[in-house]
Amino acid sequence: MTAVSRSIKVMGILNCTPDSFSDGGRFVEPVTIRRQIEGMLTAGVNIFDVGGESTRPFAEPVSVEEELDRVLPVIRLIRELSDLPVSIDTTKAAVARAALAAGADMVNDVSALRHDPDMVDVIRAYQGPVIIMHMQGTPDTMQIDPHYDDVVAEISEFFRERLRWLEEQGVASSRVIIDPGIGFGKTVEHNLLILKNIEALKALGRPLLIGHSRKAFIGRILDLEVDQRDCATAILSFHCAVAGADLIRVHDVALSMQAVRLAHSLQSA
Repeated sequence: MTAVSRSIKVMGILNCTPDSFSDGGRFVEPVTIRRQIEGMLTAGVNIFDVGGESTRPFAEPVSVEEELDRVLPVIRLIRELSDLPVSIDTTKAAVARAALAAGADMVNDVSALRHDPDMVDVIRAYQGPVIIMHMQGTPDTMQIDPHYDDVVAEISEFFRERLRWLEEQGVASSRVIIDPGIGFGKTVEHNLLILKNIEALKALGRPLLIGHSRKAFIGRILDLEVDQRDCATAILSFHCAVAGADLIRVHDVALSMQAVRLAHSLQSA
């Protein structure tokens, strides 16, 4: 069994959208957002991930202006309350650029810099980390009969290609965090194989982020609605910690922090 890394980080999700699959509309009002941020801080969050456009299957796109209106006040509020790292979850270069200027520290691009050709210029211009995610297709098409001959091998090859491309564009691979994209163009079986093979993905030599929180595959396995999946999410957070993931991206920070601490305690006993 892989030893739990003491450096594993818990990333707290702040969805500033009315149509997120798991908490759409819940954290749009300023008072509610402040309460959510403060709750994550109390729970021991390591990184905030702020997003203003839903990436759920078949989600409608939003304009740059609308996305900025959603995320910039939240980033500024986090900066008032904390100096912890802030990630901007976006595929748009203009949003990433403005978010970094407002105080964000890193970019989380679910398209792996394939959606907006200007995104690589934004990444090249600052020195912080960039998270790139694997997705088969687009949010409009990703869950229409996804197929792989070998899901882990194909995801690994995707990241090798992306890392080579980023190096060619002047972005050092040492800045890159990889996310295999649980639920993004994957079946239940594909998601389980990814979680079972974290060690193989770690062989790519880059920090590994797992975003499993409240995902549909949990609901399909356990017959749970989205607001009932936090306990199962925490169990998977425990697994990710034991298997060697470097970051986990979750909605309920307190439960997953408990899972990570328990994993540490059990392996150090």
